[in-house]
Amino acid sequence: MKIGKREFQTTGHTYVMGILNVTPDSFSDGGKWNDRDRALRHVEEMLEEGADIIDIGGESTRPGHTFVPEEEETARVVPVIRAVKAAFDVPVSLDTYKAGVASAGIQAGADMINDVWGLKYGGNVSEDGAGRERGSAMARVIAASGLPCCLMHNRRDTDYCDFVHDVVKDLEGTLELAAQAGISREKIILDPGVGFAKSYEQNLEIIRRMGELGTLGCPLLLGCSRKSVIGLTLNLPADQRLEGTLVTTVAAVCQGAMFVRVHDVRENVRAARMAEAIWRPGFAGDRSV
Repeated sequence: MKIGKREFQTTGHTYVMGILNVTPDSFSDGGKWNDRDRALRHVEEMLEEGADIIDIGGESTRPGHTFVPEEEETARVVPVIRAVKAAFDVPVSLDTYKAGVASAGIQAGADMINDVWGLKYGGNVSEDGAGRERGSAMARVIAASGLPCCLMHNRRDTDYCDFVHDVVKDLEGTLELAAQAGISREKIILDPGVGFAKSYEQNLEIIRRMGELGTLGCPLLLGCSRKSVIGLTLNLPADQRLEGTLVTTVAAVCQGAMFVRVHDVRENVRAARMAEAIWRPGFAGDRSV
């Protein structure tokens, strides 16, 4: 899969996506990087630590977060995308569920869209007379751009009958929206959505069983970095959840994930490479890291 100027393997190797939150209220690093110069220094640091791609977000999606209007979110992310693309030769992902922000970010140079609503946010989805989802503004923006995308599992309720089966069915709906808009299946990465519309037990289960989503025919991304499932398990605040995050990265490698999305790049790169050395002995990793 080509993201920006770089070709990524969709199987056989787990890449590390570094998180750059340009928000004042992110659950773990709010306000740290929402200044252009500090953001660029952090990107440089993550690249030195081994990040393969940078994911830029302008609105926190933590539970209880404050909604950010499209205009404000665009104003946060567009200058940073432009600055990162001008300063570094690295693929940039834009973390947004709003079609207008995605469109502006793509014009600014974003190489991929990371949508935590899997093309189903709010009024972006319309229905036909039978109540079937038939259109998504975000899907149309992504399709028109020709860019790859990461589409996450999310829903507005937690009324599951058969949890993992229902997650698969929800993601099949996302893939149908993508196909209707003209997004090529070869350009889609799926995210099981740890921390979104799931109980504590369900978050653990989807981490343990994420490999089953491979039946959908798309590469997978796991994003667990510093999330509450780790905090609840270990009874730790967000800034002390590194070890728990590393375990989820190993779980992602063992289940064939294409990406892990993390805050602490160096440590997660090392964990991923060690896990690959054990469980994927055919992969010749970079032994200089």
